[in-house]
Amino acid sequence: MTSSSDGKSLGLAACTAIVVGNMVGSGFYLSPAAVAPYGNLAILVWIIMGAGAICLGLTFARLASLVPAVGGPYAYTRLAYGDFAGFLIAWGYWISIWTSLPVIAIAFTGVIIDLFPALGNRVTGTILTLGVIWTIVLVNLRGVHAAGLFAQVTTYAKLLPFGAVAIIGLLFIDTSHFADFNPSGQPLLQSIATLAPLTMFAYLGLESATVPAGDVQNAERTIPRSTVLGISIAAILYVLGTIVVMGLVPREQLIHSVAPFSQAAGIMWGRPGELAISLAVLLSSIGALNGWTLLMGQVPMAAARDGLFPPLFSRLSSRGVPAWGMMVSASLATILVLVQAIGSEGFAAAYKLMVGLSTMAAVVPYAFCALAGSLVAGATQGRMPRVTVIELIAFIFAIFTLYGSGAEPVLYGLVLLMLGIPVYVWQRRNGRETVSQTKTAPGAATHPAVSG
Repeated sequence: MTSSSDGKSLGLAACTAIVVGNMVGSGFYLSPAAVAPYGNLAILVWIIMGAGAICLGLTFARLASLVPAVGGPYAYTRLAYGDFAGFLIAWGYWISIWTSLPVIAIAFTGVIIDLFPALGNRVTGTILTLGVIWTIVLVNLRGVHAAGLFAQVTTYAKLLPFGAVAIIGLLFIDTSHFADFNPSGQPLLQSIATLAPLTMFAYLGLESATVPAGDVQNAERTIPRSTVLGISIAAILYVLGTIVVMGLVPREQLIHSVAPFSQAAGIMWGRPGELAISLAVLLSSIGALNGWTLLMGQVPMAAARDGLFPPLFSRLSSRGVPAWGMMVSASLATILVLVQAIGSEGFAAAYKLMVGLSTMAAVVPYAFCALAGSLVAGATQGRMPRVTVIELIAFIFAIFTLYGSGAEPVLYGLVLLMLGIPVYVWQRRNGRETVSQTKTAPGAATHPAVSG
């Protein structure tokens, strides 16, 4: 991957890799066990959620073609609905990113300990978890070019073993495993609602290519193409992978499995197959960490440039990356890991809730952006086109996923968003003066909300 003449270093391959890398992470690896109690209905919901994710992807693609805005969902929300809505989305989206880093890193550590049982103690596990988080931060601090190249290597390398299981495994499945449509015993609608957030967790990251828009070559074309291509690759992998794992591993075993893909590969190819999938999971976790770390700096940077986040987050290093934003966010993730390592049941419950909140907080921007296209078009082109059927489907998809998350995560998610209000008020009082001084200072560089 080389930089273009305008200095932008992310092309179609890199952006697609970031989308796939962020989506195909630990959620995909563990999902067959999570959805196994629902039998064939789970496969149908994967397909439905994939169609909804593609509709969302098309709305983001439309937004990106209208205006390639740094910050992705935050930038589009702010342009469509105003500063306050933009801040809330940036606040929640940023929190959802750094609270998800420990989950991904712990999946990485779990595989390492599974391969090397002698490392299976709390201290070593904590060191491994923090080590992989900060190693990926250091890679991203080297610049967007390095992060994009790293995303390509890890994503395309891990797709080979996962793809082998998902495709070749179709020849090994036992069709008797698909005798029950919905063995959960729950009503159909309730089962679908329960499956929605479980599957949506694996689709999070579908908007990833829109966030670093300022570093994307020919963003108007590259972002829409990479978004739809990335979602399509992931959706096919999810559906085929779930069919194969459910067709190879008996449901009773699959429900309690902590390594469903490794177990399926072991049935087909023995211990070498298990090892290959374990290595793929390591690459998957590293790739997801890399992609989310890149976004972890870009989202607050875009909000800080607009005077909605503290100016610290907009400071760029000599390599042109928001280094302070990344390090502050990674430090917060580190605190989560350390508090978890102390180990208390109360924290474990709170930590699981934060993981649920991170998923919920990531879906909220989807609902905002699903219907933002007409407003963005009106703001940038002076015309207000009608809301399309695809955008309506994307909005309903996001709302139904929130409904399926349950009352408790949605309630606490709302509280979490409201806790950002004092930050917004403080920053509006102090940030407006800072931004004004920056824009009026002689020779000062400006940072528009929209760049491309």
